[in-house]
Amino acid sequence: MFSFREVLSAIQSYGKAHQFIKQHNLWKWIIIPGVIYAILFLTGLYFVFNYSRDFVEYLTVFFHIREWIADLESSWVSFLYILVEWAITIIFLFWYLSIFKYLFLILGSPIFSWLSEKTEAILEHRDFPFSWKQLFSDMLRGIKMSCRNMVYQTGAILILLIVSFIPVVGWITPMIGFFIECYFYGFSMMDYSCERHRLNMSQSITFIRQHRGMALGNGLVFCFFMLIPVVGWVLAPSYAVIAATIDLQNKKLR
Repeated sequence: MFSFREVLSAIQSYGKAHQFIKQHNLWKWIIIPGVIYAILFLTGLYFVFNYSRDFVEYLTVFFHIREWIADLESSWVSFLYILVEWAITIIFLFWYLSIFKYLFLILGSPIFSWLSEKTEAILEHRDFPFSWKQLFSDMLRGIKMSCRNMVYQTGAILILLIVSFIPVVGWITPMIGFFIECYFYGFSMMDYSCERHRLNMSQSITFIRQHRGMALGNGLVFCFFMLIPVVGWVLAPSYAVIAATIDLQNKKLR
């Protein structure tokens, strides 16, 4: 289970992140990765939506679902089919967008790691010594963690994809998929701080599971940011990193 207090704290940390960004004039570190993310996201969204519809169409043809529905001659069954079809499409979108998210996190890892470090350095009035060796080590760890999360999330989405074929029960699978997406994104944002405090992957996973409410809350706001065209896409990634770092400031990372 998760703590609703932690969910609320993670949500409120976005307001603190906004004030922090304004106070310390970090806009260039928000805009630059944000514009790149927005361009990649928009391009990926176009292709993903088209291919997801093609995938659903292929399934219906392969399993002769439409012929079966036509033989039943039931408007109620046809209505259920439309709902299930959309549920599958949405789940498929979650799956592809989650893969895109991890690819972007891997590519943007140096910037996001630095942004999280910069945030904590300002909050605690101290500097973290820079090391190329440590930077490459952190990038390798980040890639491993992203691949691990991608495998887990993909497994969960595939299970939801199967469940989505079940009438009535399948209707709620997009909502479950949405919360899974939120959790894993918040997980990634929190891991930058865990990484900086030299938690290994196992320790980081354990810590974030103990504070899954923070991960869920951080990811929720990120996903709602993504509902705002262009502006939300630009601001979401860096805001999420800074908000997670601020939210973790008073937590004992161990």
